Amino acid sequence: MFSGIVSAVGRVAQTSPNRLDVKHAGTAARLTAGASVAVNGACLTVTKIDRDTFAMDVVPETLSRTNLGELKAGDKVNLELPLTLQQPLDGHLVLGHVDAVGEVLQGRDAESGRELTISLPADLARYVALKGSIAVDGVSLTVAAVQDGGFGVALIPHTLARTVAQNYRRGTRVNLEVDVLARYLENLQNR
Repeated sequence: MFSGIVSAVGRVAQTSPNRLDVKHAGTAARLTAGASVAVNGACLTVTKIDRDTFAMDVVPETLSRTNLGELKAGDKVNLELPLTLQQPLDGHLVLGHVDAVGEVLQGRDAESGRELTISLPADLARYVALKGSIAVDGVSLTVAAVQDGGFGVALIPHTLARTVAQNYRRGTRVNLEVDVLARYLENLQNR
């Protein structure tokens, strides 16, 4: 389980059809084989560590629901280590189970940061509420607007400086994870 507070930005070292290698010395030093790490919000299992680089197998299901298959060597990725019981829950509960890929439709500089509009698949719209939470590439964000086919978020300078969000442009494909509490509420209501 994660909080959506990105701990580092790494670089893709190499990719192959079902494997992703990421370089970030600080993160690699804290991992062991079998550990979980969120890469752009997708929870992956570490299979190998070589000094400052760690490798993860990426199964077809993950590739079909995320932007990980589009990554190439040199691309930057958000990284987050799993929560421990000693950490405060600063963001919101993020499982690392990406629901879909959205696309940045519009971005504009704001007085303090940047505002984005991101597409939202119709089947996920019922889980996204104004002032609710959503994870975008693993970053815990507050929904600032909801509209047909999309939602808006506001990014503060701190988030822009410490995540891959600083590189978002129109057309950038991003991983989306809706709030797990909304899913459970719907499940309970439908029983």
